[in-house]
Amino acid sequence: MLIYITGGVRSGKSRYAVELAKRMAQRVVFVATCIPKDAEMRRRVERHRRDRPQSWKTLENRLDLAGVFAEIDARTELVLLDCLTLFVSWRLMQKEGESEICARVDKLCRAAASSRVTTIIVSNEVGSGLVPSTVLGRKFQNIAGFANQIVARRANEAYLMVSGLPVRLKGNPGGTKG
Repeated sequence: MLIYITGGVRSGKSRYAVELAKRMAQRVVFVATCIPKDAEMRRRVERHRRDRPQSWKTLENRLDLAGVFAEIDARTELVLLDCLTLFVSWRLMQKEGESEICARVDKLCRAAASSRVTTIIVSNEVGSGLVPSTVLGRKFQNIAGFANQIVARRANEAYLMVSGLPVRLKGNPGGTKG
């Protein structure tokens, strides 16, 4: 099962994803895509770490997300990936273009779909804000939007977080008891 959670900055996406994962599984692999570059981001990452159960295994700074499924052990029940938009930005900074990044996201979704574990993917909704003033900003927004569409299409369930509340976009209302 693939579950997609999106929303704006500070909408409660990560908190909801962690709470959902706690309800669904005990053996969780948390895939963190953030590479903190400043003090504020390091504090944010540390807060996220404290919010997760210590028993969860954490894989950090992943650039090959589909490869995670080959690394998890047989006891893993759920993979929580937070977040897809940071993955997109890191790939973009590696000079990859839209088709390469979208192919990587599609490969991630195929790996998740063929895996025996439930996967939760968290991503920022980038289409509700202003159009960036720079070419790079617009390129990021466009690619992140396309990446989100790929995951949303492939997901069994999808949620939009608004002010800390999950709005079900897609899926079986009894599926995750979310």
